Amino acid sequence: MPSWRDRLRYAFDNFMARGTIALIAGLFVVSAIGIFAISLIITMMGLTGEGMTLPDLLWASLMRTLDAGTMGGDTGSAGFLLGMLAVTFGGIFVISALIGVINTGLEGKLSELRKGRSRVVETNHTVVLGWSQQVFTVLAELVAANSNVPHRSTVVVLADRDKVEMDDEVRARFPDTGRTSIVCRSGNPMDIDDLEIARLETSKAILVLSPEVQDPDAAVVKTMLAVTNHPRRRPEPYHIVAELHDAANLDVARLVGRDEVQLILGGDVIARIVAQTCRQSGLSIVYSDLLDFGGDEIYFASLPALSGRTFGDALAAFEDSTLIGLQPAGDAPRLNPPMDTVIGPGDEVIVISADDDTVRVHAEAAAVDDPAIRSPAPKPAAPERTLVLGWNWRAPTIIRELDGYVPPGSLATVVADLPGPAAALDALRPSLANQSVTFRHADTTSRSVLETLDVPSYDNVIVLCYSDDLEPQLADSKTLFTLLHLRDMQERTGQYFSIVSEMLDLRNRALAEVTHADDFIVSSRLVSLLMAQVAENPRLNAVFGDLFDPDGSEIYLRPAPDYVEATEVTFATIVESARRRGEVAIGYRVVSSGGHGVRINPPKSTRVRLAATDTVIVLAA
Repeated sequence: MPSWRDRLRYAFDNFMARGTIALIAGLFVVSAIGIFAISLIITMMGLTGEGMTLPDLLWASLMRTLDAGTMGGDTGSAGFLLGMLAVTFGGIFVISALIGVINTGLEGKLSELRKGRSRVVETNHTVVLGWSQQVFTVLAELVAANSNVPHRSTVVVLADRDKVEMDDEVRARFPDTGRTSIVCRSGNPMDIDDLEIARLETSKAILVLSPEVQDPDAAVVKTMLAVTNHPRRRPEPYHIVAELHDAANLDVARLVGRDEVQLILGGDVIARIVAQTCRQSGLSIVYSDLLDFGGDEIYFASLPALSGRTFGDALAAFEDSTLIGLQPAGDAPRLNPPMDTVIGPGDEVIVISADDDTVRVHAEAAAVDDPAIRSPAPKPAAPERTLVLGWNWRAPTIIRELDGYVPPGSLATVVADLPGPAAALDALRPSLANQSVTFRHADTTSRSVLETLDVPSYDNVIVLCYSDDLEPQLADSKTLFTLLHLRDMQERTGQYFSIVSEMLDLRNRALAEVTHADDFIVSSRLVSLLMAQVAENPRLNAVFGDLFDPDGSEIYLRPAPDYVEATEVTFATIVESARRRGEVAIGYRVVSSGGHGVRINPPKSTRVRLAATDTVIVLAA
């Protein structure tokens, strides 16, 4: 049976554990009891000065409790002075304890805030679940997307990391976020209780990043499951954007997310872009321009003025925008439909424009220089030779996608410092229709190995990171070494060959640019750009899916002499030339202008002279 002393100690311990406010209240009660007791004793014993009542004595005692120096001017009987001394000593104890309690409470509160466990109170905000190198590109794009919004916007990042570290990294990358506030919170995105910190029920979009772990898809699916099956979720559907690595996990992810999630197969997207850009120098720049919010983007617009006109006729109806497709009422989007397709009353147009408020029909079309339009006979495509240096889990998909673009009789040679690709290529060969594949086990960073490959004899060179076996920085370093050797070989031999490389870390892209490679495919960046676009407009997922699909219309960079004479013409002339071929011209590339020379969505009245080495950027089947 506990003694009264044990019970008293237990009650005291429980009281002390209640926190700072309880301790301050306890000190106040102790101080009030002490002041009242001593003042009452002095009054009852008649030790007060002349004319001093109990309220006066209580006030005087309180002042001596708060300031010990107040007692210095006291006069009166020995009993009165002794009572005031007791009050002063009690005040010294109480004030000292109070300062300690407040200091400890402030430190505890600051420590709690540093942990990032407090619940946000935002509404209509974007939530980013998880942390990887992708988060910085996603945040940069969301900040850019919100720059034109009249009100302040908020992005909440919830990740299983220290809040202070996240805040420091965000501030280092984004010293000025303009109208966007970035709020970081610590929590496990797969934990139902931790998800409440981000207040998902009031969010406008939720992005689930693929973590840098052994099985990232499992973590993504678990996070989606926690979001969609939260016991306190809102009744309205969420807008979730998530990335998967393996297409085999697509079905289970759809079962979890249903109609609330837009899934992006990062591996397939990168593989298709690599397969396309290795054959067309500058294409990755076009994709980057379309995917980021810094330049022109893809928008949907309802324009009744175009109802009844054909798609081909509507191409000339815009001065500052480029029509690329249609969104039929109740149907899937169609990029580059047949030119005689009639735009219905409820159809929306899909355009490339600087902003959604710049999409407008112009009454007068830009002039077309009809004599400058060329229509050469199509040339038969010659077999292509592709060299793949390096290996990772995306390599088989890249080779399979490449097979859909190259002419029959083409060759792909894979060289990697790993034994595993041999078996993977053996399994892949039966599915290839247009190219044969050979493999060589060798060090791709060795100059002597590269010299024996006769690299200039290849039309295209793809440099992949060893991301499956090496950590990102080391994998990027090996890629950089290979690029440096390849560029030096080009300069020494004077023979040109297209080089497409893959970088895992965006920060290494600046280093890689010293090699002047034709295209750089930064995997995490392109997928992050795509996720940010879909987060702002979920309908864009179908548009980009069609754009990257080899079965639909894709972007090509084709020789300018196939479209117009080498004279100064309006861009409207280039658009008309492409229209007659069943294509949509969205821009051009001028090689001699320095840099990449890519211009997307120029005004139709812009006059340009394209040389034989320049290209027209078209959307074609």
